[in-house]
Amino acid sequence: MPKKTTKLKAIQEDVQRVAEAISSSLGLEAEIVDEELTVIAGTGEYKEIVGLKEERGDLQAGYIYGRVVTLGKAEIVEDAQSDPRYDLSVHNGTTKELAEVCYPIIAQGEVLGVIGLVAFSEDQRRFLLNRKDQLLDFAHRMAELLASKAIETEILQNMIIVSNQLRTIIESVDDGILAVDNRGIVTHCNRIGAGLIQENKRRIISKRISKIWPGSPIIDVLKSGQGYDWREESYQVANHTMDFMVTAKPVVSGNNIMGVVATFRDVDDVRKKAYEMVVTVRKVGIKGIWGESPQIQKLRKTVKHIAQTNATVLITGETGTGKGLAASAIHHSGPRLTDPFISVNCSAIPDTLLESELFGYAGGAFSGAKRGGKPGKFELAAGGTLYLDEIGDMPLRLQPKLLHALQTKQVERLGGLQPISVDARVIASTNRNLEEMMSENEFRKDLFFRLNIIPIHISPLRDRKEDILILLDRFLEKYCRNEGKAIKIVAPDVKELFLSYNWPGNARELENTVEYMACMETGETIEMNRVPSRIKKKCLEKTAPEMSLDAMMKKYEKDLLRQKLADIGTSPGDKEKLAEMLNISRATLYRKLKKFDLL
Repeated sequence: MPKKTTKLKAIQEDVQRVAEAISSSLGLEAEIVDEELTVIAGTGEYKEIVGLKEERGDLQAGYIYGRVVTLGKAEIVEDAQSDPRYDLSVHNGTTKELAEVCYPIIAQGEVLGVIGLVAFSEDQRRFLLNRKDQLLDFAHRMAELLASKAIETEILQNMIIVSNQLRTIIESVDDGILAVDNRGIVTHCNRIGAGLIQENKRRIISKRISKIWPGSPIIDVLKSGQGYDWREESYQVANHTMDFMVTAKPVVSGNNIMGVVATFRDVDDVRKKAYEMVVTVRKVGIKGIWGESPQIQKLRKTVKHIAQTNATVLITGETGTGKGLAASAIHHSGPRLTDPFISVNCSAIPDTLLESELFGYAGGAFSGAKRGGKPGKFELAAGGTLYLDEIGDMPLRLQPKLLHALQTKQVERLGGLQPISVDARVIASTNRNLEEMMSENEFRKDLFFRLNIIPIHISPLRDRKEDILILLDRFLEKYCRNEGKAIKIVAPDVKELFLSYNWPGNARELENTVEYMACMETGETIEMNRVPSRIKKKCLEKTAPEMSLDAMMKKYEKDLLRQKLADIGTSPGDKEKLAEMLNISRATLYRKLKKFDLL
């Protein structure tokens, strides 16, 4: 460990000047030691031993300096050569000093060292003894001088350390930091801030804030002393525009405003970070599109290809087919995957709010509007993707504004005056027939053609039966993991039922059904009694016109027995109840169950 520097050692040059001044004014030699008995300064013979230890550095040895440091009290030695408690040299007869006044140097209750006024001649000794009180008072004043100097130096050193620490902290934070004095002149700007302003630090410091940020509200803070938090500000300087989120706080001393410190960030960065903290989007790539049907294989190839482009995409398909999944896969498989994926359901947001949600609003645009305004989803999706779900439900009055945003890559906030450039890829989806809507003037043709640059259609699940069991297994694995279940098998008749069902709600309905069965099942096999009754009922109602009467009767009998077993139970006692209910013998029931492979 580095050796500690005592407070007197830190001001050694000043201590030496004081020692020389004492000696010159009093005609006595002066020696000053620190609390470790190291000689810090001296005159005459003491000057030759600066840096060495007095009394071997032993505070407990009982000699003069050690006592004064330990007790913090002044002492006078009138006959040093005859006083064994004066110094170690007295014991071997080598003491040259004749008398001495010792005074402690005390700062804030701590002894920093000792001032010694020393007589080496008889004349000096008589002078010292005749003026003991005056010399004690003089030594006291010199001790106070050195103590105050030591404290002042320590405070200054601490301030330098704190200043360096603060400078390091300021330079290491992710925010831009800019400070101005009470005249509005920039006194500090960190590296991040200079980068955001796009100017060299040396050219920023000493300039007026009005030259860097024209019209900055910081001037108002200097006048009023009222700061503000995270206000959106835009500045046009030379050939570039700066859009920041700014917090400004006044620096106050007493009743005086000494300056302002502002922290600021790029608006787009703030939005992206806010999105990352608030919104959780499941990152789905191409592998997240499950299925092996020709339609799904083609969909994966299409997604992989168009993900590398910036073109607008329109995804069509029935409810529950996975349009949002495909949109997410396009975003997370392309170069925009590290930027936001913002989803807006156009049918879920009231007409009166949808415009401000998409395009944002300026401060004071309407009653209750947030001060400073609010960015819309187009701005939040900067660099990434804006997914407009249920685009067919967008109000007709907003369609021209959306078309304008798609064509110009600019949006205007509600109540705003300046267009804002946005770089967001748009993916739209709908389960409605937009061409029919156009013919009935419910959807603009020009918007349709602008959205339909790359069309994707997702087939319903009933047209790709080969995907049903694949999705069944994937969903079951997912919900067994979520629910901590150990389900291993789906009974064959359940799979047969799933393949015969039309799934009007498509993959979403299948997933919800599997989640229900996984939650309800307590064993390792999902039996027919875990299938929701509405699905079993639909399948029982379904008959094939091409089947013979005998085949239809057998199918009806089998489905009926399967349904009753699911409702009543499969234990021997339950089967006995079922036989009674059907008005047949138990043997007949078992024969039929065996015939239809329901045992």
